[in-house]
Amino acid sequence: MTKVPVRPEMEGFKPYSPGLSIDEIRKRYGLSRVIKMASNENPLGTSPVVQARLNGTSPLAFRYAQAGSPALSEALGAHLGVPSACVVAGNGSDEIIDLLLRVVARPGVDNVVAFKPCFSIYDVQSRLCGVEFRQAPLNEDFSFPFESLLSLTDDNTALVFVTNPDNPSGHACKAAELVELAAKLPSRALLVVDEAYIDFAEPLEEYSMLRHFGRVPNLVILRTFSKMYGLAGLRLGYGVMPEWLADLLLRVKLPFSVNILAEQAGLAALEDDIFVAETLRVVREGREALTRGLTALGCTVWPSQANFLMFDPPMDARALFEELLRRGVIIRPLASYGMPGKLRVSIGNEDENREFLEKTAEVLRDNHRHS
Repeated sequence: MTKVPVRPEMEGFKPYSPGLSIDEIRKRYGLSRVIKMASNENPLGTSPVVQARLNGTSPLAFRYAQAGSPALSEALGAHLGVPSACVVAGNGSDEIIDLLLRVVARPGVDNVVAFKPCFSIYDVQSRLCGVEFRQAPLNEDFSFPFESLLSLTDDNTALVFVTNPDNPSGHACKAAELVELAAKLPSRALLVVDEAYIDFAEPLEEYSMLRHFGRVPNLVILRTFSKMYGLAGLRLGYGVMPEWLADLLLRVKLPFSVNILAEQAGLAALEDDIFVAETLRVVREGREALTRGLTALGCTVWPSQANFLMFDPPMDARALFEELLRRGVIIRPLASYGMPGKLRVSIGNEDENREFLEKTAEVLRDNHRHS
């Protein structure tokens, strides 16, 4: 069959590599129980308040949502203490990333700068938009080398992405450092701070850029409902940005990209303080318990301000990952991040954390016996 002509940018693209699903592993190994600690999902599942709202809203699934999600933008503005005209809701924060690139970056002229490793969507969407993507390697301890990042910027830098806390390391820098970075960027460049995991950082006010919004003119903040609010499957995120930029994004954004159920779930999630407080408690206690447990098993655990931990096991990382799969525990190998010797585990609930540690101990013991 003759190849249909496509844009040259399509050469070399690989599909996004998500965490393995529970059904996949259950089927592959004939298991009745599988726990998934690979995708940084909420350990408590979905809020009961959200579930009730979804049940009540489902009869309206035949209706189009309101274009631009004004009710959600208003609720978010009130919740965050920012003008609602500065909030753009999207089909996950992925959609906001995509829109920013399309609206701000000029194909074939501009460049986008980020750290390495980083969220693969920054790279994929930049290249798809015909925009050069530049990366500064992280420091050995996974902290941010801001001078290296700045050295890659020039007058054609459109966007600079920083994920804080970072994935997969869990490292976070204080907001004050990002305020300084924003001031040093070239005049056209926007600093996009991806705060997908910010709710788990403590103390929050020292790490989040939210209180600096309005005082830093070139700042965009990305947030998601996938982690803290447990809505990963509904795809809901948003950006907080200068009003002129929000206006431009809303002009070109697909009108119904946030569906009617996702918007209602987001509104309900913002009302459920109990679920948020309980999620925070479970994640913070679980993070400490897993750090202690993995360290006791001889793993090197990296300090984390997120709802996951990155660690180096005292055996081949890929082999440990595979053996845990056979025992019904899914975690995340980091070879796709260029770190084949490391693994990442999401914080689960108390039972999941215990099971993960017990089965990891089992694999390490077996490996020690056979080596």
